[in-house]
Amino acid sequence: MMKKAIVILMVLGSAACAKAQTIESGSRSTIGYIKSDGTIEDRSHSTKGYIKSDGTIEDRSHSTIGYIKSDGTIENRSHSTVGYVKKDGTVEDRSHSTLGYIKDDGTVEDRSHSTLGYARGIKKEWAAVAYFFFKF
Repeated sequence: MMKKAIVILMVLGSAACAKAQTIESGSRSTIGYIKSDGTIEDRSHSTKGYIKSDGTIEDRSHSTIGYIKSDGTIENRSHSTVGYVKKDGTVEDRSHSTLGYIKDDGTVEDRSHSTLGYARGIKKEWAAVAYFFFKF
């Protein structure tokens, strides 16, 4: 359940504007949304969870399922590190092996630079968790 909830939360990303940001698959189909208040929705607009301003990730029942640290470290609910997102968008697993990249334009790529999806306007850390650590 933690993996699924974090995936949904991270794919749906962070919104800086008043309307919801759309998250797309590699084929450009909508897979979810995030509202400016941190509410995470699937493509049918069902609430799946929340991302708080302090980096805490909650499921739809408001139970904590993980954390995004200010340095790009991604942790599970037990505070065990599951990966890292570097400032340049490189995504690494807990052993520092490269998993992929989040480009400045929101394109999400695997380690071979094949496009996995699009997360424009979404924080790199949130997109990385969704696409690489929990395989949305």
